[in-house]
Amino acid sequence: MPINLQSFLVLLAAAVITVVLCRKLKLPAMLGYLLVGMLIGPYALGFIQSSDEASHLAEYGIVFLMFTLGLEFNLAKLNAMRRIVFGLGAAQVTAVLVCTAAAVLFAGLDWKAGLVLGGAAAMSSTAMVSKLLSDRSELNAPHGQNAIGILLFQDLAVVPFLIIIPALSLPDGSITIPWFNFQVDQLLFSLFLAAIKIVFVLAVLLSLGQKIMRPWFNLVAKQHASELFMINILLVTLGTAWLTEQAGLSLALGAFLAGMLIAETEYRYQVEDDIRPFRDLLLGLFFVTVGMNLNFSILISEWGLVLTSLLLLGPIKIAIIAGLARLFGNTAGTSLRTGFALGQGGEFAFVLLALTAQGGLVPSNVLQATTAGVILSMLITPFLIQHSDKLVLRLASSEWMNLAANLHNIAVRSMAANGHVILCGFGRSGQSLARILTQEDIHFFALDLDPEKVREAAAAGESVVFGDAAKREVLLAAGLMRARAIIVTYADTHSAMKILELAHQIRPEIPVIVRTQDDSDIDLLKNAGAAEVVAEIMEGSLMLASHTMMLLGVPLNKVIRRIREVREARYQLIRGFYRGLNEDADEGDRSYPRLHTLQLTQNAHAIGYTIGELKLEQFQVEIRSIRRRNMPPIQPDANFQLNNGDVLVLLGEQDNLAAAEMLLLQG
Repeated sequence: MPINLQSFLVLLAAAVITVVLCRKLKLPAMLGYLLVGMLIGPYALGFIQSSDEASHLAEYGIVFLMFTLGLEFNLAKLNAMRRIVFGLGAAQVTAVLVCTAAAVLFAGLDWKAGLVLGGAAAMSSTAMVSKLLSDRSELNAPHGQNAIGILLFQDLAVVPFLIIIPALSLPDGSITIPWFNFQVDQLLFSLFLAAIKIVFVLAVLLSLGQKIMRPWFNLVAKQHASELFMINILLVTLGTAWLTEQAGLSLALGAFLAGMLIAETEYRYQVEDDIRPFRDLLLGLFFVTVGMNLNFSILISEWGLVLTSLLLLGPIKIAIIAGLARLFGNTAGTSLRTGFALGQGGEFAFVLLALTAQGGLVPSNVLQATTAGVILSMLITPFLIQHSDKLVLRLASSEWMNLAANLHNIAVRSMAANGHVILCGFGRSGQSLARILTQEDIHFFALDLDPEKVREAAAAGESVVFGDAAKREVLLAAGLMRARAIIVTYADTHSAMKILELAHQIRPEIPVIVRTQDDSDIDLLKNAGAAEVVAEIMEGSLMLASHTMMLLGVPLNKVIRRIREVREARYQLIRGFYRGLNEDADEGDRSYPRLHTLQLTQNAHAIGYTIGELKLEQFQVEIRSIRRRNMPPIQPDANFQLNNGDVLVLLGEQDNLAAAEMLLLQG
């Protein structure tokens, strides 16, 4: 039954409200979509009685998700993380699959049910975990690296399951092979044919696809039409998915292969940006339809099965992952944090369960109870990750010792330092700064969360230790009370705000210099107490300007004075820029300040008013300059009166500019 307009509007309104609440609570938007589906679906408020129509559209969310995963897969990345991906990742999928299959067999179901339910249980949520760890700046921490490596293998493991599950749905029995006149098991023969198909499709696509893809994208890109480029991405993604479907394989597999082909071209990042709106929209719809499938009566009538699936996906899966991580040489704390991050079902569990439902491999009540368990486990995960540090300290007695030992190591290494600079982060910027400080005989002490980087740099004699600069005890151990300054060398505003808060709680007078990507957070960081905020894009512009002025013969002292004036004014002179047709997608979002020109025509409301009388500050919009015929650019004050034909150069955010333009033209 198609979804009518009223139901669709209810879905959109509920999604907007719920996702806004999730954002405010710093929870993944995915949870909001699940909750929307649960509330408006047939088993709750009943605004939508059937999710079948939406499900067909939502399937393309998974297609685009698999496409973007394909963009991430390249041989260099897999090789760099091979021990985690093919070691720990393979062990995790195998162990969870075997344990779940054993439980299913013990419950009296057959091996097919055990295999598909085990495969679903082995999956974790790539979208949720990567977002939560990124928000906590933990992607480069040991447990973050473990989690991402395991998720990469899980994403790879989905591909054979997409082939195996439809084959398992075939009836039992034997078939006779034509020409050879002998019988084989139908299931084995189907799997054999599927394997031949995938090898053939892979061989054709990977050998011919690369030869076709790059010249084809070059041809399209040369047309300089953004809409044509977007249409081409959709054509390649859906076209490759259609080809694999015609070969008897899945749409998702074709999309994955298309992503892999494009990943080897120079258009990879542009494609990833362009496809994201489609992926996010349809993936959100997919999670809404998943939420609709949560039958609340199942929670009561099959509470035992729901609880069992929740235990398998929660405590048991966490224990398995933590145990395997420990076997691979991780500390108890890192192992537990890895388990907490991955102890849930994932988006591909729903895909596998949907395939299972089509084939009737698992009883309906078991399938619904498993779906409920996956949803509940995903609802719990954000809170597990948020409180993982406290849980680890309670569960791992050695974590206190490791934490104390690490703090002791930091304190011992920093003991000799006095009047030093604390570098938060020892990436490329941090290392470059450290070399300059060393040349000036200024001692530094660096903190970083990448253990491999710390090990290599420390072995080379650098003053760097493993530690999270956003933690109070780590900053104290690094000699905060004796330091001359703190430098945040990575562009992470959330982490920088934590460091600023801690630094000024402990020692308010210490100067903190913060690096940021652009000028959007300068005021926020300055108000939080940053002595200086270095915006990469702005500083790059200033360097271009200074080199240009010197090349053109402007005296050095004047160049230095001009650059200093811009910095002292917090980059006001160079804030905002005129945007072209293709710049919104890859230059920032709607909240980024931009320049916009507006000409006052004969009937414009603003004619005859002074700038002060218009009160544009209510929109947070500023008139940077005014062009009047036969006159140089004017820098107006509040008493400047506007005339017919004036061209105003406005600075502000996109939505605010639209409101200000309406006031200026219509009143």
